[in-house]
Amino acid sequence: MVGVNKTALISVYDKEGIVDFARELVRTHGYRVLSTGGTARALREGGLEVTDVSEHTGFPEMMEGRVKTLHPKIHGGLLCRRDREDHRRQAVDAGIDLIDLLVVNLYPFEDTIAAPGVTREEAIEQIDIGGPGMLRSAAKNHAAVTVVTEPGDYPEVLSALGDEAALARLRRKLAAKVFARTSAYDQAIAAWLEESEAREGMEPDLAALGGFPGRFQMDGEKAMDLRYGENPHQKAALYGRFFDIYEQLQGKELSFNNIIDISAATWLIGEYEQPTVAILKHTNPCGVATAEDLVTAWDHAFATDRQAPFGGIIVVNQTVDADLAERIREIFCEVIIAPHFSAEAREKFAKRKNLRLMVNRAGVRTESLQDLRSAVGGFLVQDRDQRRIKPGDGKVVTERQPTDEEWKAMLFGWKVVKHVKSNAIVYAGAEHTLGIGAGQMSRVDASRIAVWKAGEAGLDLKGSIIASDAFFPFPDGLEAAAEAGATAAIQPGGSVRDDAVIEAANQRGLAMVFTGIRHFRH
Repeated sequence: MVGVNKTALISVYDKEGIVDFARELVRTHGYRVLSTGGTARALREGGLEVTDVSEHTGFPEMMEGRVKTLHPKIHGGLLCRRDREDHRRQAVDAGIDLIDLLVVNLYPFEDTIAAPGVTREEAIEQIDIGGPGMLRSAAKNHAAVTVVTEPGDYPEVLSALGDEAALARLRRKLAAKVFARTSAYDQAIAAWLEESEAREGMEPDLAALGGFPGRFQMDGEKAMDLRYGENPHQKAALYGRFFDIYEQLQGKELSFNNIIDISAATWLIGEYEQPTVAILKHTNPCGVATAEDLVTAWDHAFATDRQAPFGGIIVVNQTVDADLAERIREIFCEVIIAPHFSAEAREKFAKRKNLRLMVNRAGVRTESLQDLRSAVGGFLVQDRDQRRIKPGDGKVVTERQPTDEEWKAMLFGWKVVKHVKSNAIVYAGAEHTLGIGAGQMSRVDASRIAVWKAGEAGLDLKGSIIASDAFFPFPDGLEAAAEAGATAAIQPGGSVRDDAVIEAANQRGLAMVFTGIRHFRH
């Protein structure tokens, strides 16, 4: 076997901690170091003796560094099975030194494409080729080769190097991490290429598949283990970039249900430009209001339902100041979400140690193109429901035209009903909800519950509008709304009994608008 000492090949983009790690490898564990480019310079500046990969292979780096580690002396040194005499003999005959430890992290492709204004050429140049190749070779031969992809693993590797049994266990774990990382890396590249082609109008294959690729892959790094899932007997974990979007300022650890509620609240608040407050419970809005200021919006949103918000989620689209914080302190809630919290507001909330304050780093418009749901034997993927309407989009189908005030209320209610579980009914005024009925098996029951909730809150539905997420299958739902005091309705239309529903509206003097858009939320 060529070489006496153990050999480490180090080539990293993220150089955090690499000099100290390499120094320990050399001084404590007797490794010699191979390296490339900027990594080699950093190690030499740290006082370490380094052999360049080009010197090791006898082949120069070329094509601006695109070709430097794609060589038999590198991959042979990683892939040679130490338990096979023929492998070892072939390595000696070819002058291949065995590589015992590989430290590689990849070009930052994901960060590059996330940056605003990045060009296609810039993105392409951040696709790492040699790095994933070396990682996969080392991970395949993890029985003999230790492979490290993250600076956070350096201490554990150094600790295990003196214990063969511990090192063998760690190598298996690190190999699994390699394939997870390279898989995620490849998925990010594939997704970006497909999306960039779509943006440039080069998507015939995707169009033939209804807008979705023939193979859908998703990947996410574990962000945290959760205490439990929806219920204490269910295990759960959070994956992905949640904490890139949200920052938790205070409060106890987030639960599975908190995260689901926070997501629902974020989609809802993104509908609004003016100062808006929404209160949610179990992902359903129980009060939403827009006003000139957040305190007034809070008063109107809370007035919709003073009972359901207990233990709920509050989301706003502007800074929570001291005045709003004082109002919110009237009730017990689990989470408050805002773009910012003033120092005075944080001081008021500080005594409530369990209250979670969440800053949405993205402001309020957290966009997502796709909605994923689990299914038996697989999962479902759909475009997220981001369809909106504006004045003039709907079709007035009744004899009476809506007034300007009714139009304003209908457009407000239509934004809310999209975020209520089906069957969904919302009664609203011009800028605030009055009664919400969610998740019922029949639409008329949803309407009755919304009317009952308004009554419990002491709110008068006279002159209100009713918004329905799907068509009224029978006139009874609309008749119930008229009896409650509604004077206008907004709904998708499309029922075989539309004529009967329109006739019922005309008989009661209601104005009604068909949007042609359904908003089921299952």
